[in-house]
Amino acid sequence: MTDTTDTDSRTAPTAEAAAPEAPAPSKTFWEQFAQRARVPAGTALGVVFLVFMHPSARSLYIGGVFALAGALVRLWAAGHIEKRVRLAQSGPYAFTRNPLYFGSFFMALGVILAGQGYWLLPFFALFFFGVYFPVMRAEEQDLLAVYGGEFADYARRVPLFVPRPSPGGGGGGGAREAKFRWSRVRRNREHRNLASLLAVALILVARYFIERHLFR
Repeated sequence: MTDTTDTDSRTAPTAEAAAPEAPAPSKTFWEQFAQRARVPAGTALGVVFLVFMHPSARSLYIGGVFALAGALVRLWAAGHIEKRVRLAQSGPYAFTRNPLYFGSFFMALGVILAGQGYWLLPFFALFFFGVYFPVMRAEEQDLLAVYGGEFADYARRVPLFVPRPSPGGGGGGGAREAKFRWSRVRRNREHRNLASLLAVALILVARYFIERHLFR
């Protein structure tokens, strides 16, 4: 619901990229549809939620913890990924192949909890697993086509979504490439997602005070 622009796709058709060892399998119809529908469908779900939310002080605190955790994961990932340059394997990418989507999951979950939109949780679960997981699979086909054996080896060591308890190890560039860099955060426009989360948080807080003080 809050992930509107960035993706975990790291495709890079550049001269530096490794040649694929075998052609990637073709994407299914649903994978292609999910890639196109992810943002508008997520936005629509978010609008529906904002209309029916009824936050409390307790829910704002609990949901805020989840949303902040997700935002920090996304920020960490954005400082390591260099789209169209190299295959990110450092930072959170050593624990999960899709830390941006993992962070987005907790951001959206936190927003739903903050607004006490518990009835939306089943729809959110269906949307995330029915749309985001096919998107992850589709993007990985692109990565396999570009990086070939390098990505295949990375995928064997690091899980698709749920993080492993310890880093996956392996390659991922030298020491400089493995460091978190704020310049990457700016290039990946992660500030837009943070601004979106802040805007939603302000709406939730405003709704709480309006319902508490004007409609009691």
